[in-house]
Amino acid sequence: MADRSKKSGWTSWLALACLVVPMFASYFFDDMFSTLSHLFEHPEFLELGWNAADYGLYASGYSVLCVFGGLVVCGMLLDKWGVRITGSIFVGMMGGGAALVAWAITSGLAPKTSLSIAYVGCMFFGLGSEIAGVAVTRSIAKWFKGRNMAFAMGLQLAIARLGTAFALVISPKLVATKAAGEVYTLSETARPAFLGLLLMLAGIVLWAIFVSMDARFDKAAGLKDRTDTAKADQFRFSDVLKLLKNKQFILIALLCVFFYSSVISFKKFASAILIPRFDVPVETASWMVSMLPFATVIFAPLFGIMVDRIGKGTRWMIVGSLLALMAHLLLAFGPAGVPACGYLSMIFLGFGYSLVPAALWPSVPKIVPDKVLGTAFSLIYWVQNLGLMLFKMLAGKILAASKPRDAIVSSAPDFYVSGAIWVEVMFVVVCVIALLLAIGLRRSSRRHPELRLDVPVSSGR
Repeated sequence: MADRSKKSGWTSWLALACLVVPMFASYFFDDMFSTLSHLFEHPEFLELGWNAADYGLYASGYSVLCVFGGLVVCGMLLDKWGVRITGSIFVGMMGGGAALVAWAITSGLAPKTSLSIAYVGCMFFGLGSEIAGVAVTRSIAKWFKGRNMAFAMGLQLAIARLGTAFALVISPKLVATKAAGEVYTLSETARPAFLGLLLMLAGIVLWAIFVSMDARFDKAAGLKDRTDTAKADQFRFSDVLKLLKNKQFILIALLCVFFYSSVISFKKFASAILIPRFDVPVETASWMVSMLPFATVIFAPLFGIMVDRIGKGTRWMIVGSLLALMAHLLLAFGPAGVPACGYLSMIFLGFGYSLVPAALWPSVPKIVPDKVLGTAFSLIYWVQNLGLMLFKMLAGKILAASKPRDAIVSSAPDFYVSGAIWVEVMFVVVCVIALLLAIGLRRSSRRHPELRLDVPVSSGR
């Protein structure tokens, strides 16, 4: 046992390094159009021909297979087959779906046809990414069990979100702003997608290295590709029903869907909201929204250490949810045309985006057995994707229903009926629900101290 601990002590960090790159690539590809979303408000200047509603539909495709059973079924397969087999299948699916999206954008087909193909590609990319993410989280829980788990999860999350930051900043440079009336060609529009594919290839190679390391790790410990070998602890489908009766698990899952929807769905339409809201150019809007992932790069690992050392996880979930609510209130009702308000809202949202996940994800292994941990994470991702799909589609429809404007309208009556303001009102409601769920989880933790939800992660279960 001592030899195993010594070995895993240094190889665990190397394994983590291999795990973060596929997630970095996934986050980049998922957010490659977030700071270009304003372009879809003027489809007449896009050779691709998609409008804002089309873009919203494409973005919602990420969650379709996840929502309609794929995530739950594949999460159970993850517990049955292990991370090496299941993870490899879906890392490959992630890359294949991304390649199909890139081909659709450059195909030159009619807008509705290219949209349909890209939608299918995004569906496969989304399911592959989510199961790959479950496999990564499951692997971190295995390799860092009982020590530094929250820090390792926070570090993985930080580096993955650096992929989002990279996308938010680099995409406007790859698809440079053109003079009024000029058309963006298919190849110009697809530049971020091709960069994402290169990153995806690097991630697939490093995933293969991790698979080899994980096999050696289990062989040295006398295990198969799973953490439990006793017959009594093997996965059974009936265990899923027990999860659905776990009140704390339900609260965490619902908190996840509403909190993440307030951030991820917002990012998808960031430039379409920030540019008219604060009267800023696209470059400034991209830097504003890039503060979200950049903040998590710094603070997610630090908050992970905090959860490891002092606990109080449900308290940090409340604080993070409150910060997200403050951010969207400022975006919705702050003074128009004042960029400082945009930056301040991103600071609030960035801190919340670091706090809640740092406390939420390490809480899951505390309330569910290891044998169904993959299924538990998958169920949470499933309900999360249900919300993301619905809110992305709704945001796209709201923006498409509003009349395009070349510049921000200074009069208050016109501004408050704009698409951007109504999208933000939607996110305010979402944040209020997230805050109430976090408060409910805090109360449940007090009633059930045996779950140790607010006990430092490093102290074990």
